[in-house]
Amino acid sequence: MKKLALMATYALLLLLSACASVPMASMDKDAKAKEFTPPPDKGGIYIYRNENLGGGMAIAVSINDKTLGQTAPYTYFHVNVPPGSYSLKSHAENVSELTLMIEPGRNYFVWQEIKMGMWSARTKLQEVDESTGREAIASTKMIASSVGDDSFTAKVVDPAVPATGSPALISDKLRELQKLRDDGVISDEEFQKKKQQLLDKM
Repeated sequence: MKKLALMATYALLLLLSACASVPMASMDKDAKAKEFTPPPDKGGIYIYRNENLGGGMAIAVSINDKTLGQTAPYTYFHVNVPPGSYSLKSHAENVSELTLMIEPGRNYFVWQEIKMGMWSARTKLQEVDESTGREAIASTKMIASSVGDDSFTAKVVDPAVPATGSPALISDKLRELQKLRDDGVISDEEFQKKKQQLLDKM
């Protein structure tokens, strides 16, 4: 039994230390992205992976459920998107999700951290500051994305539902909804629907 466990661990370590292959963007596109100058009406999103752990695993990345492709060690994705809310996901043994509120003319840097999981690699998306992000992008190469910049539109955000799951904010919103219902501004059905959306955020 111990021998089987050791063999499984060894196989997993080999997989995590191997090197996955992904389609790369042209040198011109890579150099252009490293100028860090998004269009004035869009924000730039950089998603990078700058470590060898999990090298044998190509990890899929999506924005608003549109798959960009897969990352490999020391690679990154770059897209320019209109302002608004975007859901970034990294798909491995687990699914890590990060929401960004994009402003025009700004860059956003997201580190795709790789960890050892039970059977394969696990992943975690983390936003980092611009200095850290630029340094990481400088040491990585751009991946050819399967979708173009024009494919992305911001998610519609319901103003009645706070972007954060803070209990205090949710309680305030619930009181506001209660008052709107009591004043006859919204129906009981609308109140129940918004209430459930808020509770789902907790």
